[in-house]
Amino acid sequence: MKLEVVRPGFATTVQDLGRPGHAALGVGRSGAADRESFRLANRLVGNPAGAAALEVTLGGLVLRASSVTTVAVTGASCPLSKGGVNGPITLWPGEELALGTAVSGLRCYVAVRGGIDVPPVLGSRATDTLGKLGPPPVTAGMLLPIGPAPRAFPVVDLAPRAALPAEPVLRVTPGPRRDWFAEPDALLSTVYTVSPDSNRVGIRLTGPALSRARHGELPSEACVPGSLQVPPSGRPILFHADHPTTGGYPVIAVVEEADLDLAAQLRPGQTVRFRPA
Repeated sequence: MKLEVVRPGFATTVQDLGRPGHAALGVGRSGAADRESFRLANRLVGNPAGAAALEVTLGGLVLRASSVTTVAVTGASCPLSKGGVNGPITLWPGEELALGTAVSGLRCYVAVRGGIDVPPVLGSRATDTLGKLGPPPVTAGMLLPIGPAPRAFPVVDLAPRAALPAEPVLRVTPGPRRDWFAEPDALLSTVYTVSPDSNRVGIRLTGPALSRARHGELPSEACVPGSLQVPPSGRPILFHADHPTTGGYPVIAVVEEADLDLAAQLRPGQTVRFRPA
């Protein structure tokens, strides 16, 4: 069983729950940026939570089934040619599923019953766009193999979810270099705008610059997902799914892991605030 990629959309990759435990080798976790939406997509088709699925940025993906196939789409709200977001969809042989452009949120997840069965790398099928590990980005004409269907049948046929907030508020804890900034609390009183120059590695934010109290160089040190690193421009970068394992700029704060799914849905031009956890 295979799914044919008729049109890849704006940016589509294969993802699972990542490859944790390899940071000492310089290999990041990677995996789905919005893990809650990813897990829900797999649940809707009866897959294990970590089965490989497609992460689609802004929509635009078109798939064609080679045989009877059950899929589900979760995450960002986008129009579908068949069925609806957050529910299972049956595709018949030769039938296509098209995702329109997302109207809210940024990333959609398309799970197929049986999972995307590409070869794993270091125990994961995730595409790491920074480390260039895992399968290549999805392109037109690609045939995606589907694994054996699980024995259990889906037990959920619809999973309504709350609408994404127009201006998300992300919870943060103080970072290890908070004292490097003249007014660290300015982070909490500033409204930032998501830059178009954002990706799975980091979400770049525009707004008033954070002034430094210390101007010396900082040796590279370990970073975790959610780290708010501040380069010389004074404007934070929120490290996300494919972030590097180390960074050379001070980290003023760290976004709570539970809020990273919400951060994954931030669109360019959208505003965001931070508050203490």
